[in-house]
Amino acid sequence: MAQQSPPGLPPFCNRATVQERLAAIFPEGTPNRLYCVRDIAAATVFTMLYVGAVEGSGRFLAPKQVYRMTRQQAARTRDVDRWKYAEVSLRAGFAPVGRRWYADNTREPIRDETLRDGLVAMGAVVVRPDVVTTSGRPRYALKTSFATLFDPRLTGPALQEAIERWRTTHLSPSALARVTLLAKAVVSSAEGVLVRFPNGETRRMAPGPSSVVAKAVVEKFAPRFLGQPGVIWLSESRTKVVARDDDLASRLGLRIDVQRNLPDLLLVDLAPAEPLLVFVEAVATNGAVTAERQAALRTIATDAGYRPQQIAFVSAFLDRDSAGFKKNASRLAWGSFAWFVSEPDRIVLLREQTTPPISLSDLLASARRSI
Repeated sequence: MAQQSPPGLPPFCNRATVQERLAAIFPEGTPNRLYCVRDIAAATVFTMLYVGAVEGSGRFLAPKQVYRMTRQQAARTRDVDRWKYAEVSLRAGFAPVGRRWYADNTREPIRDETLRDGLVAMGAVVVRPDVVTTSGRPRYALKTSFATLFDPRLTGPALQEAIERWRTTHLSPSALARVTLLAKAVVSSAEGVLVRFPNGETRRMAPGPSSVVAKAVVEKFAPRFLGQPGVIWLSESRTKVVARDDDLASRLGLRIDVQRNLPDLLLVDLAPAEPLLVFVEAVATNGAVTAERQAALRTIATDAGYRPQQIAFVSAFLDRDSAGFKKNASRLAWGSFAWFVSEPDRIVLLREQTTPPISLSDLLASARRSI
């Protein structure tokens, strides 16, 4: 329900509506999206609006005002109540009405994650330069253009247009590109995810995030990073085998055994003099190429007579900011690659140490030659 705006203070939505709008403003693919859309971010933006901490007003917010807020206080929407809370909530020993939203130890997550790495980094919040980070004094304010997105009178198409204008102005070109690519990638229907193979065939996979990643691997990764790509194997949770090119596997001397520890995808690059086998794991939440997984998959190729230099391993994720990547990043196998649907032209190599060790300058020179 819309709240009445007292004179001199900005209009504001309730906390739940603030969180809904944050999710719309910062879609999947936005850098550090979690810091900008989670519950504590909604509480922070709500409190900034409540106390009138908006650019140009001369009023600022301190993190303590967020964790000292309560449901009962938030329901008091008169100007006198908002002004009073803005003043007394900064005092030592302040006792709020009702149960606090958060404990005192949330000060650092609000300051360092939600504000510094989230809303400030995204251009939604300004910071007073004359107040040090560790000070308890108010130093944060919403940018005016961002605060207007939470006006309860702004709804429907007008709200969406305002959000799109804000994103175009404030998100970097690379961030906008990631958002756009990811939005296109995750579109699927109830009938499933249609995958177009390098040979022109199409197959339909079950709907779901893993299928979305697998589709991108076949349609985006393979043509970018393989000279003459082919798909030998593609599996999913619904069906053990979705696509299996027995003729290609036979030509390559591979005997695919469905009872073995098979990959999500097995690609081949036929351009090199010696074919390159590429084992790919399409990761939504679990199942990246760990050291153990890498060893098991390598056996499939070495048993068919392939040498280590003819085998590659890739963990594919939706985005660097996705839960799947954050969960698996520390377990990725050395000597493997990481690839992201939202940044299809880039790839990460987890390079193993060489003997003798290679210097950073040599690595940079090698990287420049590959550009």
